[in-house]
Amino acid sequence: MAKRFGNLAKGILLYLTTPQKIVGSGGKSPYPMVNLSRELFGHSWPTREIEQKRKLSQALWRLKRDRLIITKQKQEGVFAVELTENGKRKIKEFRFADMEIPIPKKWDGKWRIVIFDIPNKRNAGREALRGKIKELDFYQLQKSVWAFPYPCEKEIEFITKLFHLYPYVQIIEATKIKNDAKLKRHFALL
Repeated sequence: MAKRFGNLAKGILLYLTTPQKIVGSGGKSPYPMVNLSRELFGHSWPTREIEQKRKLSQALWRLKRDRLIITKQKQEGVFAVELTENGKRKIKEFRFADMEIPIPKKWDGKWRIVIFDIPNKRNAGREALRGKIKELDFYQLQKSVWAFPYPCEKEIEFITKLFHLYPYVQIIEATKIKNDAKLKRHFALL
């Protein structure tokens, strides 16, 4: 079963996707993760209340325990906080879950057709791709053929890389689909 992450832990991981964070120890405290949280987020996070500081420190500790982040001492009192490979993977999972395709104000008249033939050994990836395509409101033309009227290449490529499906998925850009009135109605393009 997938581990659930709160907004605080998710926010910390997303914050760490920016260039490597190097922080000082913030003093000699018996609670180094509290000091680290103060240094990492300063005043940009609501850490003034004791309870909030405790929650932030616990979230950092859990991320470290779960091997999603590591702290390395660079020199006396200075630490680098980095995402591990597992942490980077978790960020991709968050981005996959939160994925949306921006809808331009005006349709460019092109259809994006996503076609896939994914082997059974990649069933989990196939189901993830199919589920996300449905969630994003693609129109199913055939079992593994889906249409969408707006640019979506980056999002589909992100999914194919995340689930190692790249050789099994094709994206076609077409200016015409025969009898596309049903498609246009689906996407309110009429």
